Amino acid sequence: MSVTKHQAMRRRKGVVWTIIPKDKTMTYATSVDTSRPALVSGVSNADLAATILRVSTGVLFLAHAWLKLAIFTPAGTAAFFESLGFPGFLAYVVITAELAGGVALIAGAWSRIVSLALVPVLLGSIYAPHGAAGFFFSNEGGGWEFPAFWAIALIVQALLGDGAYAVKRARA
Repeated sequence: MSVTKHQAMRRRKGVVWTIIPKDKTMTYATSVDTSRPALVSGVSNADLAATILRVSTGVLFLAHAWLKLAIFTPAGTAAFFESLGFPGFLAYVVITAELAGGVALIAGAWSRIVSLALVPVLLGSIYAPHGAAGFFFSNEGGGWEFPAFWAIALIVQALLGDGAYAVKRARA
């Protein structure tokens, strides 16, 4: 297909095809869905979805940190970690990660990095104590269903990015 010096654009069924002149090597297609309006004016639905996921996971991490601080106490959490065979100081690392990570996710600061940094916390909870309880979280001792889903949600958050209303929005 021969192309002039300028880009040629064609619209067909909501897809924009951009053909770049021969001196450049890239041709790409992007989907433009004009049939579904954004729920919030000026914010794409994908950015809104990323924001909802980011804030909700951040709130869940803060809730789990609060549980370890206020209900179990840091010393009690450290003793529980030791009973599982982990070093007690790791409890303080997990509490700090949950607090800092939860705040960072809610604020939208470094969401991709924070999301990936929190995945090992959940993988550790799958390894012990939830792994021995089986898959379903309704099992006695809570299975690994919920931590696995949460870890996957964090990976999805890392792929999506900050979303809207982020303090430090990364531009892709």
